[in-house]
Amino acid sequence: MTLQEKLVDEIRDLYHAEKQLLKALPKMAKAATHEDLREGFEMHLEETREQVTRLEEVFEAMGEKVRAKNCPGMAGIIEEGSELMQEEEAGAVLDAALIAAAQRAEHYEIGAYGTCIAWARLLGMDDVVSLLEQTLEEEKATDKKLTALAEQEVNLNAASEVENEGEEQEVRRQSSSGRRTPAKAADRRRR
Repeated sequence: MTLQEKLVDEIRDLYHAEKQLLKALPKMAKAATHEDLREGFEMHLEETREQVTRLEEVFEAMGEKVRAKNCPGMAGIIEEGSELMQEEEAGAVLDAALIAAAQRAEHYEIGAYGTCIAWARLLGMDDVVSLLEQTLEEEKATDKKLTALAEQEVNLNAASEVENEGEEQEVRRQSSSGRRTPAKAADRRRR
């Protein structure tokens, strides 16, 4: 196999990856409870549609038939995300997990697009490089937005949600065991 044939193979893999994301992103948006996260998934869905079209332009520029090649890597990442949505209750912890799943997909794409750009550049395919670079920049920007949202809000909300659940469970445990909670002790002193 030549490097050009390998590039075509990788583009077909990316095409299938993006098509899979077109199906996964609406489900992720629906599962997200944080408004900015939901809107981010919806925006990236529109961007992904443009990226699919751009890959079709890449095929045309290379004189290749538009055809997808099964992408088991993205399928695995999406499957993990689907399992999260089935296992986790809606809330900040699920939002944090959705960001993690989305970033795994972004990192997969960033690596694949970067490789394709390097190969296309070596092969002197400047028009292909230009198209792929547009998508790579969008993927990097999405990853940055997800990181900022996670670090500035969602992960903090998830941590406090878990902390609050732990406190509530402790209060329930103490109440059911008959142990005095601070409130019960204060009630007893007033009597």
